[in-house]
Amino acid sequence: MQRGAGAWMWSDEAEHHGSAIVALVGRPNVGKSTLFNRLVGRRHSIVDDQPGLTRDRIYGLTDWQGTLFTIVDTAGLVTDEHETDVLLRAMQSQSHRVLDDADVICFMIDVRDGITREDEEIAERLRKLAKPLILVANKGEARFPDVTECYRLGFGEPIVISALHGQGTGDLLDAVIEHLPERSSAEESTAVEYAFAIIGRPNVGKSSILNALVGDERALVSPIAGTTRDAIDTIIEMGGERIRLVDTAGIRKHGAVSSNAEQYSVLRALRALQHCDVAILVIDANEGVVSQDRHVAGYAVDAGKGVVLVPNKWDLLDRETREDPAFLNQLRHDFSFIPGTPIVTASALEGRNLLKILESARNVAESRRTHMPTHMLNDLIRDAVASHPPTISRGRRLKILYATQAEANAPTVVLFVNDPELVHFSYLRYLENRIRSVFAFPGVRIHFTVRKRHADEA
Repeated sequence: MQRGAGAWMWSDEAEHHGSAIVALVGRPNVGKSTLFNRLVGRRHSIVDDQPGLTRDRIYGLTDWQGTLFTIVDTAGLVTDEHETDVLLRAMQSQSHRVLDDADVICFMIDVRDGITREDEEIAERLRKLAKPLILVANKGEARFPDVTECYRLGFGEPIVISALHGQGTGDLLDAVIEHLPERSSAEESTAVEYAFAIIGRPNVGKSSILNALVGDERALVSPIAGTTRDAIDTIIEMGGERIRLVDTAGIRKHGAVSSNAEQYSVLRALRALQHCDVAILVIDANEGVVSQDRHVAGYAVDAGKGVVLVPNKWDLLDRETREDPAFLNQLRHDFSFIPGTPIVTASALEGRNLLKILESARNVAESRRTHMPTHMLNDLIRDAVASHPPTISRGRRLKILYATQAEANAPTVVLFVNDPELVHFSYLRYLENRIRSVFAFPGVRIHFTVRKRHADEA
């Protein structure tokens, strides 16, 4: 979907790779997420005994016999057309959009329950789509489960599997690739130029920002705090560069996490940080900065990631506040532990500064990759020490003998010194500021590693 000249284009991973889409559908709690995790080879969807955990549609690439395709996990289909719950209706809308896009549908039932009324009503709905459909009888751990009842659904012989134990999944994958409209090479590149994780506490508008960026209801949005539970990957293209955006669950204080599912969501959000270049930290401009906003930013700093600060819901501020420089100055002060953090005021509702968010994140990502030539770094350190020598501690003075930049994803300076115990954090902060006077590293903390080295080794 192209959004204007010189803007950006979005695509799900399947669309970018040209791979076919295989949707896992069925009523709640028949094992769709368990099967999804097994097929993509990692615990990507949340699995728990509680029905209805999957809310957004979750994409994952998989390869079988050299054929690459995309598996989509969906919320369980329900058949009550008069359902009034806002969140449940939104979940169902997400699932039905997958059915429209899917090339192959895997209709899952629980073989232990037999055919239920909900299964029959879903089957009737799926028949109207006129798409390739594979009936999957899950939880067939018994050696010879009775599947004769499944034939009355009208989809022929089911493939009996155990998603939990992996039994029968090879037969299922064989059937899937037989129904795929085209095949794409598993060796096709999946590399992206940048990866940005959209993080923040619950209900600050992270999913709304993602949807506004991609121009599609890619993530489920509702006024209920904590709606997003899984990390959602979307690929966009901007200026010929591929960018992966990851929407994450809201990160709450540890003591406020109330369920296993929410704990998994927070862990997955933190894991998404480990695999990104820059964290786009969304805060609620209307509420201002709270301690949890800084706490979430600290996770990104600890992970060595760049940060872009996005005060969302800018449209809700009165004009006087928006035009007051003190407001942004206070934001800079609140996040001063991440020097030079770009601040992009945004409104997902009005589409304000969306392109600027991506441009700022890309600039931070490039800054994070900056390589400091060793001779320039050592000249900087020597000049800094000459201008402001370390204080004497316990009768000894710190000597910095050599400096180099480590081969690491985050900017990391290795200092070889006479005694690491003489290094004080305040002096490292001073050295960091001197380095930033030449190499800015906006939105990125510089990390230091201190090692002992004898003077005769310098």
